[in-house]
Amino acid sequence: MKQKSSFSRRSFFRLLSAGGAGSVLMAGMPKSVMASAESEKPETNINKALEYSRNKNSMPGEYPARVVKVVHPNSVVDNQLVESEAYRMIADGLLKLTGEKKLHKAWRKFVKPGEKIGLKVNPVAGKLLTTSHAVVKAVVKQLEESGISRSDIVIWDRREMQLHETGFTEENYPGITIRGTEQQDKDGGFFDKGGILYGEKNIDKDWYYWADVNGEYDEYTLPYMVNGGKESYFTKIITQEVDKIINIPILKNAGTTVTCCMKNLAFGSISNTGRLHKQLWSETTAQVCAFPPLRDKVVLNIVDGLKGCFDGGPAANPQFLTNYKTILLGSDPVAVDRIAYDVVLKKRMEEGVQKKESPNGTKFMELASGYGLGEANPSKITLENIEIKA
Repeated sequence: MKQKSSFSRRSFFRLLSAGGAGSVLMAGMPKSVMASAESEKPETNINKALEYSRNKNSMPGEYPARVVKVVHPNSVVDNQLVESEAYRMIADGLLKLTGEKKLHKAWRKFVKPGEKIGLKVNPVAGKLLTTSHAVVKAVVKQLEESGISRSDIVIWDRREMQLHETGFTEENYPGITIRGTEQQDKDGGFFDKGGILYGEKNIDKDWYYWADVNGEYDEYTLPYMVNGGKESYFTKIITQEVDKIINIPILKNAGTTVTCCMKNLAFGSISNTGRLHKQLWSETTAQVCAFPPLRDKVVLNIVDGLKGCFDGGPAANPQFLTNYKTILLGSDPVAVDRIAYDVVLKKRMEEGVQKKESPNGTKFMELASGYGLGEANPSKITLENIEIKA
């Protein structure tokens, strides 16, 4: 069996807004996720994750409970993101975070030559609101300057076709591997000649997040989920192909919370996610990050807040896009998400889309903190601000 399909951002969000998996994925995100937060929760295998011993790289990493926020008015000019200024923001932020005076030494706190480095980006909302090339290219340049070979860099996300659609291609990133778990061939098909999903070959069945919720998908939806059932398998990209992960999410909302560091990692690293949004959004976001393939490999989070959104996320609605002109950095993904949440909440209140803080807005962060992944209490987070003059 060989299925052909033309994948685009429009068709993807139409898929998500349809019935079945769509109603779970999108309708459940902004309102139902939070509304269901107090309902009885299905069991998961989080206790299995917590059995594994930690190592020196484990979250919250080298700099727990520390976040650097860099704001630069000239990082976006005439609505265009400026790569040279993104480079400066990341460099200044890393030097502040690490206390180093030389940039290559700051990077060596996290990565070393010879290691395979995965850059986890987020292209899900299409060209309007992807992790920007200004930020990714700045990161790549700094890695190279720190002794990391382009051949040891992998730009990855869940869906390879979305990466290509948003400009993460060999042409734009020569010598760098562009990798997705879910894939299509040149004819638009999701299945190989033997009738096996390409995505099926890219999941690691030795590593999975189990939840007592069954994933059931129609023929069209299944290629975007890879498998049904109660297991969500981790991608081989993180279990077998990279040594370290640099997480580069976007500063944007998901209803009254944020989809930033931990959401980018959790839902971007496993299969069969449609079943998890309605009842287990917060739990999945925290718990998947507690498994060793993420917990022990994500060494740095660089939030791309040059352009983000304050409403309508994770999709890109032009009326809700905003130029935050901000970069957030930290090894602690929970602390970084907590500061990101404050930035987005402030903007939402300024724009009148939210009057007060939601009691469930920080739930996934609090859960993650309980699993030892980082600091969710803002009074215990050290926030260092850098304001670059125009």
